[in-house]
Parts: sequence; C-alpha cells; structure tokens
Amino acid sequence: MSRVTAEYLLETPFPPDEVAATMAGEQSSGTFVRVAGETDELRARSSAEVLSVESLGESDEPTLASAYLERKQIGGPYHLARVRIAYPTGNIGKNLATLASTVSGNLYDLGEVTGLKLISLDIPAEYRRRYALPTQGIEGSRKTMGVMGRPVFGTIIKPNVGMRPAEIAALVDQLCAAGVDFIKDDEVCANPDIAPIAERVPAVMSVIRKWQEKTGRQVMMAFNITDETDAMRRHADLVATEGGSCVMASLNWCGLSGMETLRAHTPLAIHAHRNGFGAMSRHPRLGMEFQAYHALYRLAGIDHMHVHGIGGKFVDSAEEVTEAARACLAPLSENGPDDRVMPAFSSGQWASTLPRTLEAAQGPDLMFMCGGGILAHPQGPEAGIASLREAYEALTAGETLEAASATRPALAAALDFFGSR
Repeated sequence: MSRVTAEYLLETPFPPDEVAATMAGEQSSGTFVRVAGETDELRARSSAEVLSVESLGESDEPTLASAYLERKQIGGPYHLARVRIAYPTGNIGKNLATLASTVSGNLYDLGEVTGLKLISLDIPAEYRRRYALPTQGIEGSRKTMGVMGRPVFGTIIKPNVGMRPAEIAALVDQLCAAGVDFIKDDEVCANPDIAPIAERVPAVMSVIRKWQEKTGRQVMMAFNITDETDAMRRHADLVATEGGSCVMASLNWCGLSGMETLRAHTPLAIHAHRNGFGAMSRHPRLGMEFQAYHALYRLAGIDHMHVHGIGGKFVDSAEEVTEAARACLAPLSENGPDDRVMPAFSSGQWASTLPRTLEAAQGPDLMFMCGGGILAHPQGPEAGIASLREAYEALTAGETLEAASATRPALAAALDFFGSR
C-alpha cells in the first residue's frame, strides 16, 4: 500500500500514543466514536497508521491554550513527543489540497493538543510521479540564462514599489548592461496602479530582448504575477508573448491550487516566493517546518524556491537556511524523478555572505540575489555584480576574500563599504 508519512512534534497532557492514535483516526477513516459503515475491511484499507511515538520530555505549562482541556479541568504535565503517522494515498488520490488537509488540517485544532508542528513529509516515488514536475528546474534555468558552472547572480527591483514602467525598464537596462543573470520583482510589486503589469512587462521585455540581441544571453526576469487565478494565467500569457522566461508568485497567498493551475497553464519557470512562511514556522511548537512546506509546493511543479539568506536581515539561523537549501537540492522521493529546484538565497546578501552560502548549498547550484549588495555598491551596479564574480573566482581558487581584494577592486570596495554595516 502506498502511503505518505508525516512527522510531527506533539505536545499534550494526555499519553502521546493515545493522542497519536486520535490524530491518525481524525485524518483518515475515524472520528471520536466508531460509526455505522466503518467495517474492519474499510479500516484496514483506509486507516492511517501510527508508526512511532518518541518521548522528548515534558513541561509544567502548556504552549497553547485549549478550551477543551479547560472544560475538562485537565492540566499538566504536558508531554512532548515526536510522532510519525502514515496515510494511505488511496484516501487522497492526486489531490494536492486534500493531501495538505490530510497531513495537517484539523490536527491543529484537536482539543487534546497544546502544541503541534508538522516537521516533514516522506512521499513515495510512485505517488510523487502523479504530480507536476518543474518545467525548467536547475538545469533548464541555467540553460535559459546561459549560466553554467557558477552561481546565478541576481538582484531585485528596488525601490520595492513606486517606480513607473519606464523607470523600471531603465533600471533593468542598467542591470543588463552590468551583466546580471537574473532579476525579480519585489513581492509587494505585482500589479500596482503606478506600474500595471500590462505596461511593465512589455517595457521591461523590450530592454531584455535588446540585450539578448546584443550579447546572445537572455537575462531571466521573474515578473511578479501574484493575483487571483485567472489573472495569473493572463499575466503569464503576456510574459510568454513578450518572450519572457519566468514568472513569480507568492505561494502562501495564491495557495496550492492556484500554483497547480499556474503550472498546468504555462511552461515558464515559476519562481516561488515564500513570504509569510514565518507565520507558519517561527513558533517552535506550532505550524510547519520548511521540509514539509516546500514538499507540498514542489508537488505543484515550481522551479525555484526562496530559502532566505545566511547572515541576512531575517530571523533564520544559518542552520535553518542550510537545511532549506539542501532540501531544495535533493529529490523529494527516493528513486523518484529528478524534481530538484534551484534554491534562491536573498535578504541582506553581498559578496561576503557568498562563502557560507556555497557551503550551505554544497556547490554552485543556487541563485544568489543581492538587492543592496548590487544596487548600493559604492561604484555602481556593474561593480556590485563584479564583486560577486570576483568573490566566487577567489573562493574557487582557494583564496580568502580579504586576500583576494588586494587585486580585485570591486570586491575590495564591497568589503570596505558593506563590511562596516
């Protein structure tokens, strides 16, 4: 029997094995009492199975309140456990929204639960093959941009929002001249009144086509098409008509179904932005960890995935960013299809954060996106991009950035300017 296995961190005042059984029943064929029609054969075919319950200690206070426990006047101690539950894929079919409902759904609302976090998903290869794959992924994205054997060096349109289409196009022109590989809209700039996507895409793509004719390289521009589903399809068609290669969407606000629809509609690379993920992940005993989260969206067929950045402006530890990047660079399923996606590092990145980034990704298969690290370089954007390439050249030659800066002026200026901040 094919089954998806979910791993959880559970907190409860009840025996964890009893609550784990309740979880398995709630999310498969059971409810709080056995009902008519719930035959032994049905249970054998459709019931989820608790595979393991590992005790991790206990505490005197609950993480989360529960009116259910208050009504029953049940208090601590509160047991912490790691729980693994296997769900039959036959209950789900090829249905990504229902897969997410099955492995999470009402579990967060169970009265017995004072803490629950979905840690990871183990997806069997035959089930993974039922879902969409990336259209470009790592190798296809590299081929589109003409970037081989090194990181993809990219940037973000700044200011975040407020520029007119002609102003955005002028900035893209400057960045293309500087030699950037990849540019993306900011997540808050999708279809603003001052720069409607119907005007922005043609203006920007005119510049990108000009540079493609001049250099033979196509800069990949990830246009933010986040919107309701029909609008996203129209926006993707516009990008394709103009010769673009990539669109971006904010995963949490478009949802799994919206992303599946977008993937089915367009062969363009989908640059997946995870803004809002912190609401799911930051609390240690509530929500969802990155491995489970990104697995669901990878089943929707995305090509690139944001992982934040090491030493950047966000809350993630270096270990969390590393774990996220390596998850993107590994197939979802053992013996499954090659569905690896390009990890996109961003937030406060510049030349000096590249060494730890390469270590995290265990190689150059990554997008290294620098907003201020390129656009705020004291010698201009061209020097900003040059500082990244000089840093990579130095690192591959076994040099430290400090030593290399003696003969690499753009890198030296970056270290002097950004290093004091």
